[in-house]
Amino acid sequence: MSKLVETLKEEHAIIADALNKIKTAGVTTKAGKELLLSAKAGLLSHLKHEDEELYPLLKNAAKNDENLLQTLSLFAGDMDSISTTALTFFDKYSKDNHDTDFAKDFGRLFSILSNRIRREESIIYSKYEELNVKK
Repeated sequence: MSKLVETLKEEHAIIADALNKIKTAGVTTKAGKELLLSAKAGLLSHLKHEDEELYPLLKNAAKNDENLLQTLSLFAGDMDSISTTALTFFDKYSKDNHDTDFAKDFGRLFSILSNRIRREESIIYSKYEELNVKK
């Protein structure tokens, strides 16, 4: 496994762990708020890391691979929706104590991010590894 994919998977684990800690602490606590801000920063940092190091190689390879181009297009569209959901969640719970909606909103975010992580690791990271070996 390449160092980049190893690092990105570690970042996924850290994000998932932070979300679990937020769920346990609750957003109405000081610790929960701090964890929420940390998770948001970690997610944004991870996305930047992927945008700068992972996707350029894949986009370049997609110039000669229609299937990869379609896959990247689907993932990009999916990411737009996920980013909106995640940022809305983080903004909402960083500012206010809407604890009555928290469980539902958290469950939705956690599910969306978990599915994305699973799909990204099995499809995108695998394709990156395949391309990286050919280099």
